[in-house]
Amino acid sequence: MGTGVIGAGWAVRVLARGHDVVAWDPGDGAEMRLRSAIERAWPSAADLGLFPDADPDRLRWASSAQEVAASADFVQESAPEIESLKQSLLAEVDAAADPGTPIASSSSGLLPSKLAEPLAHPERLVIGHPFNPVYLLPLVEVVRGEATSDETLAAALEHYDDLVMHPLVVRNEIEGYLSDRLQEALWRENLHLVNDGVATTAELDDAIVYGPGLRWAAMGTNLTFHLAGGDGGMRHMLSQFGPALALPWTRLEAPELTPELIEAMAAGCEDQAGPQSIAELERLRDDGLLAVMRALRPSGLGAGRLMAEREARILVAANAQHRQWSPSSKVAAPLSLYSTVVMPDWVDYNGHMTEWAFLTAFGWAADALFRYIGIDEAYRAAGHSYYTAETHLTHLREASAGEPLRITTQVLGSDAKRLHIFHAMYRCDGHQHDEVLCVGEQMLVHVDTAAGRSAPLADGPAAAVAAITAAHASMPTPPQAGSRMALLPT
Repeated sequence: MGTGVIGAGWAVRVLARGHDVVAWDPGDGAEMRLRSAIERAWPSAADLGLFPDADPDRLRWASSAQEVAASADFVQESAPEIESLKQSLLAEVDAAADPGTPIASSSSGLLPSKLAEPLAHPERLVIGHPFNPVYLLPLVEVVRGEATSDETLAAALEHYDDLVMHPLVVRNEIEGYLSDRLQEALWRENLHLVNDGVATTAELDDAIVYGPGLRWAAMGTNLTFHLAGGDGGMRHMLSQFGPALALPWTRLEAPELTPELIEAMAAGCEDQAGPQSIAELERLRDDGLLAVMRALRPSGLGAGRLMAEREARILVAANAQHRQWSPSSKVAAPLSLYSTVVMPDWVDYNGHMTEWAFLTAFGWAADALFRYIGIDEAYRAAGHSYYTAETHLTHLREASAGEPLRITTQVLGSDAKRLHIFHAMYRCDGHQHDEVLCVGEQMLVHVDTAAGRSAPLADGPAAAVAAITAAHASMPTPPQAGSRMALLPT
């Protein structure tokens, strides 16, 4: 409901999750602008990771607000930040939607109790304040009003969790919520420094980009300052630097937005942008955000934790289509449990998929196999998993960024502790005769992680492995299996 920058971002995030989107905006040409925005953002959404059935074509344009409301399981309003306008639109939605349908406003600072005043069902209104670009940044501030029901709050949290976001409940209804208040303090000081001729917009951005911004991505202000106190933590930090709070370092009252200040801000940013268009800058921003989030993934800090969780959930969702093996399952020969696209960071300076990326993709295919046989988070938490003992890759063709891939997996042999598998990676063009790009042979050993040694599989996965091994026994052995590297006579 409302398809500007924020509404379009919501649409991309929900479509990337594999859901349907019904959208409406009263502006002239709004549908075309939305579809163009989705097309521009889709590569970034794909880089973050697409769930099964994610498809931009699952967008349907509605003819009215009432049509959206009547169609929706969850309504996300993203109209301009004008209280009276939002109240009027939300009242229309409230009248047309099923009484049990939650309604969330993307407001960046308005009070939900005020927005809910004209609603017949104010208990189903909540704030869901995202951050641009919505399809990448995981934070959403959730604010309830005086009338918001516990059921609505729970439904909103469940919905945003389903989108693999970080729903932050603002416990007290307050204008500006939390993040915008923090950003506003920095923004006001930024304006003062430009207005006073102390620094340019580029210098002030550098002051964040090369320093505290990198820390904030993982820890935020408070934990960062806690570390600044050394072994004494925040207490020592405040005793050491607290007196500086009395010094006139900042001027938090915003300066008057004179024509001169507006021009200084606009000209500075235009100089920073240079010849790059907004669309080009958006792509650079998206690439940078993805790189930071991926860098944080191994540590599990901040958005890196959600990157890892998103990857795991995508595999779970993909495997749900194939279902976990059961004694009644018909085992495909070979199995086809994992597909993906060539990620931008998988490509080297030659423009082709690099060696470690082939191994990464085969690793995800092996993980999909594990989940199929019943080795999931709970199984690993109980202290057991397969470890890779040996891997051989044979590269046959090149792959470029964005190309769709599918991987098949054949079980060549198994016993109580070992699993011998063979992956084949195809460039997926939608036909049966896809090109083989690379093959990978792996020997895996089942391990008791606490004891640090090999151990037999549990009964459930063992039965699955035995069934797959039997189903694949009649398949021809791939010619690359068991091969060794050598210079042969010509």
